[in-house]
Amino acid sequence: MSKLSAAQALELSVPERIKLVEEIWDTIANVPESIALTPAQQEELDRRLEDYRQNPAAGSPWNDVRERVLKRS
Repeated sequence: MSKLSAAQALELSVPERIKLVEEIWDTIANVPESIALTPAQQEELDRRLEDYRQNPAAGSPWNDVRERVLKRS
């Protein structure tokens, strides 16, 4: 596997750079345990999970949220 420098990455087209970032992200997402949360992040996740458990109907499904966001743009 050849290495790509930051300068070489910047020479790629935008679609190529997006693809590269997606590929890099996939390698990170495959090992989520290697990414430590800060205490504040863990507290926020715990709070949101508790909010959900208290009232699961309060939120919106992702597809609904996505549709509302896309209508705004």
